[in-house]
Amino acid sequence: MRVALVHDWLTGMRGGEKVLEALCELHPAAELFTLLHVPGSVSRAIEARPVHTSFVQQLPLSASKYRWYLPLFPAAIEQFDLDGFDLVISSSHCAAKAVIPRGGARHISYCHSPMRYAWDQFDAYFGPARAGAFASRWIYRPILARLARWDAATEQRVHRFVANSHYVAGRIRRYYNRQATIVYPPADTAFFHPDATTPGHHFLIVSALVPYKRIEMAMDACARVGAPLRIVGDGPSRTELERRAGGNVEFVGRASDDEIRDEYRRAAAVLLPGEEDFGIVPVEAQACGRPVVALGRGGVLETVIDGETGVLVPEPTVDAFAAGLERAARTRFDRARLRANAERFSRDRHLEQMRAVIEDTLAAPAGHRW
Repeated sequence: MRVALVHDWLTGMRGGEKVLEALCELHPAAELFTLLHVPGSVSRAIEARPVHTSFVQQLPLSASKYRWYLPLFPAAIEQFDLDGFDLVISSSHCAAKAVIPRGGARHISYCHSPMRYAWDQFDAYFGPARAGAFASRWIYRPILARLARWDAATEQRVHRFVANSHYVAGRIRRYYNRQATIVYPPADTAFFHPDATTPGHHFLIVSALVPYKRIEMAMDACARVGAPLRIVGDGPSRTELERRAGGNVEFVGRASDDEIRDEYRRAAAVLLPGEEDFGIVPVEAQACGRPVVALGRGGVLETVIDGETGVLVPEPTVDAFAAGLERAARTRFDRARLRANAERFSRDRHLEQMRAVIEDTLAAPAGHRW
């Protein structure tokens, strides 16, 4: 059986790429298709296999400005020739789920999120505050409206959706009118574990620096309570964030897994100010024995237990988040309880559940959709 793995783009190792890495382990002979690949940006397990890219790879500045080319993504993803493959598994948060399998092949889509730009996060990326009033209304909104219609129409190309959380499964029902099997992403709880490090008094963010992450809210909350903040990660919002940061904020930039593990262990708590579809960072932090202060919305409701493994902030305001930081500082968290909660999302459990989903899908009658 020939297997094709399809991923939106390969520009760094985030939660979606950890899922792709696990799929590579389940299907070591699979070929990989992606809109764009920045060589060296992902793990050796992914880089080692044949990687087929789309014409987006050849466009100017595509490695860093790929969102410029959103209107071209439908044509780019549909141009992949998958006629020789019996099983297609897409890892999708944008366009990958719309790939076209051959007749008789099975397509499982591991959905990290329906296309967030086109549905409920338009303003975060292309709203008036970011793109300007004219461009937002007359250029980006019509383009993203067309993309939303295309995204909804192409759900029929998927035989089975797998969601990374109950939260995302709800969005799949809302936008695609489809059910989804829940398989949480893999957290490397063998690698991320506590040691004898004494935590400091600073807070930590590990995140791509993009608008919907609400990094600025956490910065303002830390300034409000007078706490130092370290930010690990990079992205298009970094320049803007650095411009508004106070002296209590340190930007670390990109970091290796070893460095990130050390950052987790040294932090008083790890912050998650944005609404996440799942959020692998809170699980990794808990695996290292560190609590999480997070906005109490989205996938984090499935990974953080309020008062036991972290603090859930009720609303996305600086005042509420500052209160959450103060509450976390007053709370004594049990490292063993934090670790046990993280183990629910282990890599071994993910692999076992995905293997079962794949076997069940292949055993179903041809053409069956869940």
